Amino acid sequence: MQQTALYWFRQDLRLHDNSALNLASKACEKLVLVYCHSEEQNTKWGWSRCDSLRKQFIFSCLDDLRQQLKSKSSDLVELHGHVIQQLSELANQYDTKTIYSELIEAPEELAQVKALENLGFTVRSIWQSSMVSLEDLPFQLHQLPDVFTQFRVLIEKNRVQPRAPQALAHQFPTLPANFVPIQNRPSIVTRQAHPNSSFPFQIWKHSGESQALKHLDQYFSGTQAHRYKETRNQLTGWDYSTKFSVWLACGALSPRTLYQALKQFESTHGQSDGSYWIWFELLWRDYFRFLHFKYGKQLYHATGLLEQSPKKIDHQAVYKWRLSETGQPLIDAAMNELNQTGFLSNRLRQIVASFLIYNLKGDWRAGASWFESQLLDYDVYSNQGNWLYIAGYGTDPRGGRAFDLQKQTKLYDPNAEYRKLWAFPTD
Repeated sequence: MQQTALYWFRQDLRLHDNSALNLASKACEKLVLVYCHSEEQNTKWGWSRCDSLRKQFIFSCLDDLRQQLKSKSSDLVELHGHVIQQLSELANQYDTKTIYSELIEAPEELAQVKALENLGFTVRSIWQSSMVSLEDLPFQLHQLPDVFTQFRVLIEKNRVQPRAPQALAHQFPTLPANFVPIQNRPSIVTRQAHPNSSFPFQIWKHSGESQALKHLDQYFSGTQAHRYKETRNQLTGWDYSTKFSVWLACGALSPRTLYQALKQFESTHGQSDGSYWIWFELLWRDYFRFLHFKYGKQLYHATGLLEQSPKKIDHQAVYKWRLSETGQPLIDAAMNELNQTGFLSNRLRQIVASFLIYNLKGDWRAGASWFESQLLDYDVYSNQGNWLYIAGYGTDPRGGRAFDLQKQTKLYDPNAEYRKLWAFPTD
């Protein structure tokens, strides 16, 4: 058994169904658990990569995680700064060269692991963020179909089932004798919940795993799942969508735990189009992850997976779009909601993305970057996959999704209720 190691929390802020943490707990006598807040970074477009609202939500999740760890006679170290430097200094402080973490198959996250390895550390990265395990796929990852429907059919035809969630580790390794509790966070301006927010996380004491599991029980205690397909395209409110995406994105909830709850619901209340659609969207989430194994950095090129010259773009368009200054009431209302609350319905995400790309001729990568900055449920795989999908630079066989704004407005906001709710006040 190894004497001491670090466990580096990344996008897995939970104790339940955490394979990487369980492996570290079994392999080490002493374990220092750490989360690194990245140093402040601005994008090439000039805004922060992580807005204060998402930071505030992550802080709340970490408070919950620390409380759980303390109940197991452990603790959480929080560092802030250059991730590689901070981790290497902490590892040296506890005289270890071993770091455990989850595997994130995205270019920047892979580069962080490579940098640690180049400094002489052994990084044991475990894949654990998909619902379906890599080992259970009915094909090799390089054979992943380039059309989602073909992927889904193969999964269902071969009756691939997610594995059961791993049990919570009952015993954590002890902390080193020289352990020093550190909580170093970036400074932010705390924001109260907006009265119209569809995800008012500020009303909870802690927003992390404890709240995620509570919401999981509440959601499947009734019949909301049966209505999900009918309500999922609504624009605002708490009950129209599952809201699991926020906890899935930061890893406070695992997709296997969600799937298990879904199947238990179906065994009690029966299957329906609504409950199937939850499975369907979890498969989409997996598909965007698996695409990273097949295509990697190509997914971040200006024209994605297509070999062609980039289209001419309007570099000023994204600034009007993100600041709710397009002059289109539905678009401006949606961007106002996003900027005020960190949340936006899936239907509106597609509409505003399409409008930026096809109406304003804006750079899809700038749009993806703004979503990264603002969304509480930002997830590198889904964010990149969805923007590529709308822009026509991914694997979508239709070559992009240009939405008719007038048609979408009539379908989803016929009485202008949403536009009135999120319109800017007039003098």
